Amino acid sequence: MQQIFNFIFKNSNKILFLLLLVISLSLTIQSHSFHRSKIISSANFLSGNVYENVNNLNEYLNLKTENQQLAEENAKLRSFLFNGKDTIAIQKLDSLKNSNVTDIIVSKVIHNSYNVYENYLTLNSGALDGVESDMGVINSRGIIGIIENTSPQYSTVISILNKRTQINAKIKKSNHFGSLNWDGKSTGFVQLTDLPRLALIKIGDTIVTGGQSVIFPENINIGTIAKIYRHEQTNFFTLDIKLFNDMTNLGHVYIIKSKDRDEVLNLEKREKDE
Repeated sequence: MQQIFNFIFKNSNKILFLLLLVISLSLTIQSHSFHRSKIISSANFLSGNVYENVNNLNEYLNLKTENQQLAEENAKLRSFLFNGKDTIAIQKLDSLKNSNVTDIIVSKVIHNSYNVYENYLTLNSGALDGVESDMGVINSRGIIGIIENTSPQYSTVISILNKRTQINAKIKKSNHFGSLNWDGKSTGFVQLTDLPRLALIKIGDTIVTGGQSVIFPENINIGTIAKIYRHEQTNFFTLDIKLFNDMTNLGHVYIIKSKDRDEVLNLEKREKDE
C-alpha cells in the first residue's frame, strides 16, 4: 500500500495532467456534435473489427445451421417458381425493385444484443457501402431494426427489441394502423399499440409494416397476433405480436433505402421550418 502511495506522489503531476486531459476531451465531445460523431464513428470502427473476428469464428462453428436456413429459403424460392400465382407476385417484386422505390444493400450481423432494454446490432457494412442513418434493416422473414450510426465499414442498428423503437405497422387484411414497440419482456414478442377498436382482428392475423414512413416499404412481414388486450376506457387495442424472426439468431440481412427518401425528408424539414 505504501508503494502505491509513493508511486502516486512521485507521479502526481502526470496523473493530474491525464485526469484534466480526459475531462477536457469529455467536455469537448459532449458539447460539439462534430467531435461526438467522429468519436462514435471511431468506436464503431474499432468494435466492428473485434465483432467481425468473433463472428467469423462463430460462423465457422454454425455452418450447418446457416446451410439449413439457406436450403429452406431456396426451397421456398423454388416453390414460387413452380406456382403460377406466386410467380406473378415475384414479377411484381422485381418491377418494384427496378423502379424508384428502394435500393438494397446485402450485409451481415456480426454482433447482436437481445438481453437488455435497449438492444443493438452491428453490421459489417458502413458508409463506404452506401449505408446511412435511418435506413431499414430486414431479412427474408421480416424486419430487424433501423440503422442508427455508421463508420466507413460498419454500422449499428437499433433492434426492434429496443424500448426506444417506434415503427408504423398495420393489420395486413384490414389496413388498420398502430405503433409497434417493445415492452422489454420477451425476445419473441413485440407490441402493437393505439390500434382502433373498430378494427376486426383475431388471433393469428398477420402484422406488416404500414409504409407511412421512408424507413420501411409497405407490407414487410413482422409477425402474427398472439394476444389481444381491450382497454375499457379507451377506443384502442394493444396486441402482443409473435415475431416471424428469431431475434437471437440472425445472419445475413438486407439494408433498404427509399430512393425518394432524401426528397421526402427535405420536404418535411421545409414544412417544419415554415
